Amino acid sequence: MAAEIINCEQGTEEWFRARAGIPTASEFSTVMAKGRGGEDSKTRRTYMLKLAGEIITGEPTEGYTNAHMERGHALEDEGRAAYQFQTGNQMKQVGFIRNGDKGCSPDSLIGDNGMLEIKTKLPHLLLDCILKGNFPAEHKAQCQGALWVAEREWIDIAVYWPKLPLFVCRAARDEEYIKMMADAVATFNDELQAVVQQVQQYQLRKAA
Repeated sequence: MAAEIINCEQGTEEWFRARAGIPTASEFSTVMAKGRGGEDSKTRRTYMLKLAGEIITGEPTEGYTNAHMERGHALEDEGRAAYQFQTGNQMKQVGFIRNGDKGCSPDSLIGDNGMLEIKTKLPHLLLDCILKGNFPAEHKAQCQGALWVAEREWIDIAVYWPKLPLFVCRAARDEEYIKMMADAVATFNDELQAVVQQVQQYQLRKAA
């Protein structure tokens, strides 16, 4: 299924509605999570139930935010400007990309094949990125997931904090990892639909 670009401002009601009821790249690590001792992951189950609630009610759940997320949103434009100055890449901002029963919210698209993910990190965390020089492993699921959803070939991650050097690292598609992730998302969506059907059958019994 082809990727569909939905032009809306991220964080608005339209954006929340565009992503309601489907797993998104920012939560693919949750979708792939395993619980301790072979048990189901509690965070995975919670995420599934939230999506089920969105499907059944037709209403998006209220967005969660914290100080780190609010800081990231406030500094995102600064990070984007720093990235453009450093690389010369021309970017296109989009709201949400949906591809079948999955989606992502890229920070920018670059040309026909690239995309950008901006992260703000506290100084000690950014310095750790610079010294290691590798693509931050904690963002692999989100970034590879975005490449999968958007059907793109490479992604730059730009890690930003004012007064420190911008850290930029590029990752190409990891097809083996994407296959593993696609299987996990497919299983998750199957389980999600089973939950929705179970609740809908319960509603019918109660109404009878």
